[in-house]
Amino acid sequence: MTVASYCSTSCGTPLFVHVLGAMLLDGTLSTVLLLAIVGIRRPQPVFDRATFVVLLAGTLPSWLAMRLGGQWLVSKEHLQHLDATWLNMGFNVGDGGLIVLLVTTGLAYWATRRPGGGWPTRAVALLSALYLVALAVTWFAMAAKWG
Repeated sequence: MTVASYCSTSCGTPLFVHVLGAMLLDGTLSTVLLLAIVGIRRPQPVFDRATFVVLLAGTLPSWLAMRLGGQWLVSKEHLQHLDATWLNMGFNVGDGGLIVLLVTTGLAYWATRRPGGGWPTRAVALLSALYLVALAVTWFAMAAKWG
């Protein structure tokens, strides 16, 4: 029987931090998408503020936990030499995702200053949906250990 993991038995804590951060990132980003869609359909300032708060207080810290947990795992298990597609995809989507999250947070802040469900709210919904899709593909690649 083959085990689809490169981890030894000592990778429990870093793997837990990484997966917990990824799950929280998925949940908070899904919440942002839902709040942005509701904010587009029912333009009220409360939805714009809630979207901004969830991005700032939920999505960015969960991204940090996911990224630091992943780096800790790579360092602890000495996976730097491994040239695997799933590992490179994880780093690229993670690092690029920070830029997407910062832009999305800036747009959400702008939407709080200009309430009414305008284009900043639509951009927040679009960026969060695109990043969710990128994360889903990356999670599949990491689970299936592509390349």
